[in-house]
Amino acid sequence: MDEHADLPLSGIRIADFTDVVMGPLATRMLGDLGAEVIRVEPPGGDVIRHYEPMRSPAMSAFSMNLNRNKRSIALDLKSPEGSQAARDLIATCDVFVSNMRRRALGRLGLDQASVRELRSDIIYCVANGYGSDGPRADHAAYDDVMQAASGLAGMFAWVGDEPRLVPSIYADKVTGAHIAFAVAAALHGRARDGRGTTIEVPMAETMAAFNLVEHLGGQTYEPPYGHFSYSRIRTANRKPRRTTDGWIVILPYSDDNWRTFFAEAGRPELADDPRFQGTANRVANADLLYGLVDDLVGGHTTAEWLAFCADQSIPCAEVVEPERLREDDHFDAVGLFQEDEHPTEGAYRYVRSPIRIDDATIAQRRHPPRLGADTGEVLRELGWSDERIAALIDD
Repeated sequence: MDEHADLPLSGIRIADFTDVVMGPLATRMLGDLGAEVIRVEPPGGDVIRHYEPMRSPAMSAFSMNLNRNKRSIALDLKSPEGSQAARDLIATCDVFVSNMRRRALGRLGLDQASVRELRSDIIYCVANGYGSDGPRADHAAYDDVMQAASGLAGMFAWVGDEPRLVPSIYADKVTGAHIAFAVAAALHGRARDGRGTTIEVPMAETMAAFNLVEHLGGQTYEPPYGHFSYSRIRTANRKPRRTTDGWIVILPYSDDNWRTFFAEAGRPELADDPRFQGTANRVANADLLYGLVDDLVGGHTTAEWLAFCADQSIPCAEVVEPERLREDDHFDAVGLFQEDEHPTEGAYRYVRSPIRIDDATIAQRRHPPRLGADTGEVLRELGWSDERIAALIDD
């Protein structure tokens, strides 16, 4: 595969000392955009490598979805030679990314000051659960915990439910995207002024900020003015709707949308109800309005509603089970799902980057590597002899 595609981050080299999901997803995004990502893993590999299903050891499906467009080296960072190999690698890189806790980075000699001694203009990025100047700076943090700490789990109480976790590793993925764009921005800044920068992306702060975009509401003002949060989102009646043969989400938005929707549903008089006229009134009465929609939708099939909404430019989509996304005609037409042949894992499928640049999709340039597959190659590039490499691998 061509690893020299003309992409925005071509020529950028990243030392990836991340694990689990948040960090590896961020570096995968950067790799998709052209960066050369060298992932440093412990000799046993990242824990995600060992989750089922997998065809062969340490090559789980989960891991394959996080490791494309990377090379893998396996190092024991606690050994003198492993530590030196890491230092030699970092000195050649533009970016250092880790989600190890700060104390662990210090013990391994990978704290900011030590890394900057190796390369003064490096972009040094650390992502942890909480910001370094807070009382929980060194607390352990995973996605489930961050959904709770950031207010996300508590939002379910708004719709009459107990606090719940979103059935997705939501905090990991949102924070991973923030890491990727922060690193890209820092690289742009360095290209302008030649300075390396230090980036901190804490999960708790990232998720709190993300959740409060629409929900800070009246607390935006001091003293607070009006209610907290976005009332349209808080109603239990904001939900998928049952048709005669399935489920849809339908969201008439403009005055014209609602008028044509009410007419199609057999209740044209509702368009003249003052409670539903204008966006402000509809938002203020969202619980009542959305409570009517179930009955209004229930008289037609899913296909009938989809055709009507497409014709009238009303936002609408069928509820699709995640395992059926591969069958979706739109995703098929845009080639979201790609197939390839891995040198050791055989035929496999992956979801391409959703980004297009100059009308071109961003292609996979490297298969997800087996654990440590590139250790020898990378160390030779760093000037290590074959004998020294063999001794490190044996050790």
